[in-house]
Amino acid sequence: MDKIVPIIYMVGVFLLILPAFMNSNNSLKTFFTNLSIWIAIVLVIFSLYYFYNLYLNE
Repeated sequence: MDKIVPIIYMVGVFLLILPAFMNSNNSLKTFFTNLSIWIAIVLVIFSLYYFYNLYLNE
């Protein structure tokens, strides 16, 4: 249950953001630029979380 609730929240946020994200990306170039920015942000957050759990949270 501890892992299901955050997944439900993430899916909810994704569903709330997706229409505005698709509406603002009219051209394919803009879409891929914004998508790459979001992927970079998510990778940085996951990396920080991973290193925090690996080195600081013993």
